[in-house]
Amino acid sequence: MEQQDLDHENKVTETQGGLDEPRLIEETGVGARVAHLAQPVLATLGYRLVRVKLSAQAGMTLQIMAERPDGSMDVNDCEIVSAALSPVLDVEDPVKTAYRLEISSPGIDRPLVRVSDFRRAMAHEARIEMTNGVDGRKRFRGLIGEVVGDGRSAAVMLERSDAKPGEAATVRLPVHDIAEARLVLTEALIRQSLRAAKAAQGQDAGIEGVTGKVPPDEDGHAIGPRRGPGRFARGAQKAKPLVPAGVMPKFKRASSPNKVEPKLRAPRPSGATSPETGDRDGSQRQ
Repeated sequence: MEQQDLDHENKVTETQGGLDEPRLIEETGVGARVAHLAQPVLATLGYRLVRVKLSAQAGMTLQIMAERPDGSMDVNDCEIVSAALSPVLDVEDPVKTAYRLEISSPGIDRPLVRVSDFRRAMAHEARIEMTNGVDGRKRFRGLIGEVVGDGRSAAVMLERSDAKPGEAATVRLPVHDIAEARLVLTEALIRQSLRAAKAAQGQDAGIEGVTGKVPPDEDGHAIGPRRGPGRFARGAQKAKPLVPAGVMPKFKRASSPNKVEPKLRAPRPSGATSPETGDRDGSQRQ
């Protein structure tokens, strides 16, 4: 299994897509409007959109997942994307209510939204939900096998771990019918993430980069998450909510007729320095 993982990693550069590779799964409604605004901004910076999600968590949260074409995304990348997207969202105002903006990496157990995601995740376990039933069912779980074809005409071969007696152990899933797909957090997936972290950052990016623990600084002091000044909606509580590692928060004040858009609050002093990288700690909001 270890050799299979290593062989697969050597082929990643041959199978990963570029900035212009389309997503298989797209949003509707407000999420689609946000995605329409975010994608060209991200592409200009060298990133691509993974997912836009609106939730009622912490009042209203707008989560934008992004990554580089090779699947990497650290906290510095999150800061760059946040600084570029925030003014665009403020001007276009696609979300009419007050919300909290989160820029994050896809995480270890990431959603699979492009054909290259499935190729990169080969031999790892995933949960897949279909729009239309295949062999009488819509939900599948198993190891991702060969990806046949390209684009929306491609199909994923899945070695099922949920097959019941009498059912086929391998199923062919057309990607254009996939409603949602996500990796399952397993030991094999964590090991691969650790190897990728060490290759990118050296031996210091060990298990801490996956579990959410950050190596100490040069003086031996622990490094905690950095909290930015943000902006707050009218009537919000003074206390800031805790933010998971790898997520850059920013608060938007609800637009109000006959009022000028308020300015950013002045930054508050903070003794924190650099947090851990977002796409390797597996602690993103889902």
